[in-house]
Amino acid sequence: MSSGDVWILGIHMTKFGKHPDQTTVELAAEAALGALADANVHMKDMGILAAGNLMGGGGMGQQLQKAIGQTGIPVYNVANACATGATALRTAVMAIKAGECDYGLAVGVEKLAGAGLLAGGSRKAESDTWTPAGPYGAVAPIDGRIGTETMPGVFAQIGMEYGHKYGGTSFDLFAKISEKNHAHSTLNPKAAYQKRFTLDEIKNDVMIAYPNTRPMCSANCDGAAAAVVVSDAKLRTLDPDQRRRAIKISASVLTSDPWEEACQILPNVNTLTRNAAKQAYEQAGVGPEDLDLVELHDCFATAELVHYDNLMLCPEGGAVDFFNSGATWRDGSIPVNVSGGLESKGHPIAATGIANIWEVCTHLRGEGGDRQIEGATVGLAHVIGLGSACGVHILEKAGV
Repeated sequence: MSSGDVWILGIHMTKFGKHPDQTTVELAAEAALGALADANVHMKDMGILAAGNLMGGGGMGQQLQKAIGQTGIPVYNVANACATGATALRTAVMAIKAGECDYGLAVGVEKLAGAGLLAGGSRKAESDTWTPAGPYGAVAPIDGRIGTETMPGVFAQIGMEYGHKYGGTSFDLFAKISEKNHAHSTLNPKAAYQKRFTLDEIKNDVMIAYPNTRPMCSANCDGAAAAVVVSDAKLRTLDPDQRRRAIKISASVLTSDPWEEACQILPNVNTLTRNAAKQAYEQAGVGPEDLDLVELHDCFATAELVHYDNLMLCPEGGAVDFFNSGATWRDGSIPVNVSGGLESKGHPIAATGIANIWEVCTHLRGEGGDRQIEGATVGLAHVIGLGSACGVHILEKAGV
């Protein structure tokens, strides 16, 4: 067993969308069996299973094993907000790097069609004054006190804040980001929605949280994605075709909120993303200029803009100029969200982290069909979840 490089040997995602006739476990099994088949290996070969699911109540890994094969291996059930899938993959990667096994299986699955705004459960009745109580002591909910904790509101504020700080943002600008992603989705048969929107259609749709209208928001849907990872030493013993299609995980990084002087603040998705990106570039030995494509967490159009900056795809404060240059379109210098992004590919929470990696791997393998980024050799996949957690993976085509 090797504690060196780790490779993606097989990867699969289901079509995202509404799947009323499939259970969560059935979707997970479809993705897992697809990844195993893509890798040309079997469940009995796996040394670890990391199963990501946020809304299902726990125990997804054990339920999945009952569907695809119980082999006695360790199972890790993962829940880490929208970074759940990326965290499941990182769990399998770490087990291989630790020398505990040669193969690992990571799965992310969610059924979210019709889930609305995901604003959380019911709140306790509150009086006009607040008294410290409960396990958090002096930590009070911030919603309605210093801002909002609902996702549409948080990311609307983040986009507006960027504009106030650096200038250049507008309703039209954010709508154009959405226009790009929906245009890209028309080439992705696995996207939940494959429809091109005009700017007027985007701007005149239902307003969710200014400046994001409905087409500028991620689409709740059902879906699953899975990846088989393998140690470098084991990969070198496999069939040449398996080695040819293997994708190197050059960096696997997970961050959470950094220390802040005051705890009663709004979520800071910028700092932990920038920290993750810095670590990932250092691990991989590449820079933003080396990337051939990026799949980033565009839960809202406003989020995509700020993450251009956070991932250092542009100079600090330069996200507006970067987008306006055309760089992020599929024929630009750094195509972003060629899949259609969360706004049209869809966002079944726990599946998204691995699905973003699937998209990058597809291009690095040269299997992207009509949406293929020609000559792609290095790509970055990014997800972020409020709470907060950020996962960044850098992937490279490097046959052995």
